[in-house]
Amino acid sequence: MAPSGESARPARKSRRFPLITRDTARPEGGGRAAPGAAPAPARQWPLLAVMGGVGLGLLIVALDAFRAGTVLIGLALLAGAFLRWALPDVGMLAVRSRFTDMLTYGLLGAAIVLLSLMAQPDPWVTVPFLDDVVHFTVR
Repeated sequence: MAPSGESARPARKSRRFPLITRDTARPEGGGRAAPGAAPAPARQWPLLAVMGGVGLGLLIVALDAFRAGTVLIGLALLAGAFLRWALPDVGMLAVRSRFTDMLTYGLLGAAIVLLSLMAQPDPWVTVPFLDDVVHFTVR
């Protein structure tokens, strides 16, 4: 029972950030991707979709189809960036802020796809100035 003169409600806390943090805040969009009553894989389907794409790409690379496997890995990361942008809650796919996650997944995915398309022998994509850069730095 609250003493007379004091209200039963607790004092309102400040909206300021504390000077000393005691825990880690959940990332934006880090809520469950499905209701809490759903089984665990259904709650984390965005992460499982990206990991499944990467795993399938690694399996394809192991079966000696390097270019197709690495393109699939890069596309899985680009799909992760798209899911992070499009969905309000993505479960454990959310690691940092939405912007940082999208930038990280997108840049890594695009770099992997571009590098796999440029890989020797018989590259599917050629970038003319890179031959000059390699010639200047390595040869």
